[in-house]
Amino acid sequence: MKYHLKQCVWEITLACCFSCKYCGSAGGKARENELGTEECLSVADQLKELGCRRVSMIGGEVFMRKDWKEIVGRLIENGIVVNIITNGFLFTGSLLSELKSLRIESVSVSLDGPKEVHDKYRQEGSYDRAIKAIKALLCAKIPVSVISTLNAENAKHLPELYETLKNSGIFAWQLQACSPMGNAANGGIDIAFDPREVIAFVESHMRTAPFLLGIADNIGYFTPGEGSLRGNLSGHAYYTGCRAGLSSIGIDSVGNVRGCESMYDERFNEGNLRERSLREIWEDENAFAYNRKFDKSMLTGACATCEMGGYCAGGCRSYNFFVHGKLYESPRCARVMGEK
Repeated sequence: MKYHLKQCVWEITLACCFSCKYCGSAGGKARENELGTEECLSVADQLKELGCRRVSMIGGEVFMRKDWKEIVGRLIENGIVVNIITNGFLFTGSLLSELKSLRIESVSVSLDGPKEVHDKYRQEGSYDRAIKAIKALLCAKIPVSVISTLNAENAKHLPELYETLKNSGIFAWQLQACSPMGNAANGGIDIAFDPREVIAFVESHMRTAPFLLGIADNIGYFTPGEGSLRGNLSGHAYYTGCRAGLSSIGIDSVGNVRGCESMYDERFNEGNLRERSLREIWEDENAFAYNRKFDKSMLTGACATCEMGGYCAGGCRSYNFFVHGKLYESPRCARVMGEK
């Protein structure tokens, strides 16, 4: 079977001006021997060669890397749509001009709650800088979305954050679950919010919100409103299982390739771009076996007997692995938990 690469999450540096308590990659300092400019441009060309349509560029903090513009420019030149995910702390007038000139699709700003909650998990003053960045981007007519990473504390503040964002002018707001990897595995963060409450919040606002509102792939699955919960109100946008290694990949700053950049563990590395080409890694018949060789018989726990198990395939591989080490069993499936 031939797999078609559609999207990539590319971490171009681990350098960051923050060291957030729940940063999955434990960002802060750049890794030793990160891919150089020419190597990154080669990666951009290899993504084009494989037909990749979209790249989400992440760090660390993307703008901590001096050649970010050159790398993004090559991707766009290659016909690849680019979104940049940022903490919003480093925005300047010149940076906005550079973003504008590149014609990127959008910028996603991380915002995790009202000021006191957001700053608690990131750093003092980061909320105000993020809000300022959102306003500046919108004034520059650059499309902006917001991503909120939820834990037991900030999930309770969604209504308050909604009021902040309601008239902001953003085009989308995505809610994702905090996974206990990186700093979040060591910071004593309670990640166990009730997904049913988050789903109920989305259902009560998604048709009246002035922006697309949805949950990420690590929250769900197959509750009654499933077809409209992920930022698509068609009613037919069903979750079809983890896409890691099937249509998406992750690349880290030293060239390791994995099915998803959230599968942040050496066990999921399929190869390194300094040793093998992206095509060689992607077309390796033994690569990404956890998904490419998935069979419903591999499901465990409640997922093994769920009538939707063959469709959702047990949910998000990364979240499953880091929460309880079981790839094929969702630890907090809202469907299994039942209506609240």
